Amino acid sequence: MSIMISLQIGFFPDTRAFALRYQTAGMLETVLRQGVLGENDTGEESPRNLKLPSRRPSIVCENCLYSQDIDSRRARAFHVMNPGGDLDMLLVFLEDRVDGNHPPPSLANLGESAGRVEPFLGRWEGHSMTKRSGVYGSTLTEADSVSSLELNDKGQLIQDMTSSSRASNVATKVHWSGTLVDNLIIYDGGYQITLLPGGMYMGCPCDIAKSVAESKSFHLEFCWLESPGKRQRLVRTYDVEGLAVSSTYFSETKVLGL
Repeated sequence: MSIMISLQIGFFPDTRAFALRYQTAGMLETVLRQGVLGENDTGEESPRNLKLPSRRPSIVCENCLYSQDIDSRRARAFHVMNPGGDLDMLLVFLEDRVDGNHPPPSLANLGESAGRVEPFLGRWEGHSMTKRSGVYGSTLTEADSVSSLELNDKGQLIQDMTSSSRASNVATKVHWSGTLVDNLIIYDGGYQITLLPGGMYMGCPCDIAKSVAESKSFHLEFCWLESPGKRQRLVRTYDVEGLAVSSTYFSETKVLGL
């Protein structure tokens, strides 16, 4: 049986970062089966306790970031939404291009569950590039970004973000407040951040189906803080119909700890 896959891609050549949206369930066979089950798996019997995503997902988004410290390393993150628009699972692959003489990298060795939010606290500054495509036309815009995340004395997380366009001098500001429960940040506006090992996090709406029903755009995010004080982010934005319309790459440096 042949499987056809339809892709929408946002690619940033200078950093090799890219965001993909798979429009069919074929990605399960071509990506996840090789990455999770192994290339030689026959599919006759899945490993015990292994959860596989829905074979008819509504959205599958892959974000890939290449290491700024190790040229041969990259991290790929998958948001998989079930047919109802709810988060089905998050997957991360940390990969090295190796010659066979070195063991592959492991997320299990990159950090404990406690204290995953601390590295992200503080003030961050950097720049972003946004690529829009499809019915909205093909454009590339750049902006300067400032972001801060702090934990107040009431245990609330406060996030402020400002993006200033380099072309029009127009600034866009966003203010969020939320709570931290274990390794999950839930913001008041219905957005959630899952904190992962290795200085990574993945963000998505708590209810994508609700966003579409209310004619609201939404975004999926992957962040990799590979070394202290330096991070990359990829944001994939979807319109009110759930169609991918843009990809934004951020490169940021911490300038102040909170």
